[in-house]
Amino acid sequence: QVQLVESGGGLVQAGGSLRLSCAASGRTFSGYVMGWFRQAPGKEREFVAAIGRSGSSTTYADSVKGRFTISRDNAKNTVYLQMNSLRPEDTAVYYCAASSYATIATIRDRYHSWGQGTQVTVSS
Repeated sequence: QVQLVESGGGLVQAGGSLRLSCAASGRTFSGYVMGWFRQAPGKEREFVAAIGRSGSSTTYADSVKGRFTISRDNAKNTVYLQMNSLRPEDTAVYYCAASSYATIATIRDRYHSWGQGTQVTVSS
């Protein structure tokens, strides 16, 4: 139902910041709950953050709470992930995803559309 294209990944030093963007196609972006997941080599894809349809509600994994901020601009069909105080353990491929559920979710199978992923590498 929606095409997602991610950008903004790269190499950053520990303690630094990075902002990821995910652009969505179509006219129904505001109808989707949006989430960010990440996957490190040899590990399963894990939940990072999610945001409700209006942007008023957010949920974060304990590992990133206080450091990462998810936001969205429905007029631009874009969701963002601002990552501050980055740590080497944040190194992973980051994916954005869209869900048709009315409430935000941390479960992977609640999301029906996925971006291609963008690499984030944090050096120590």
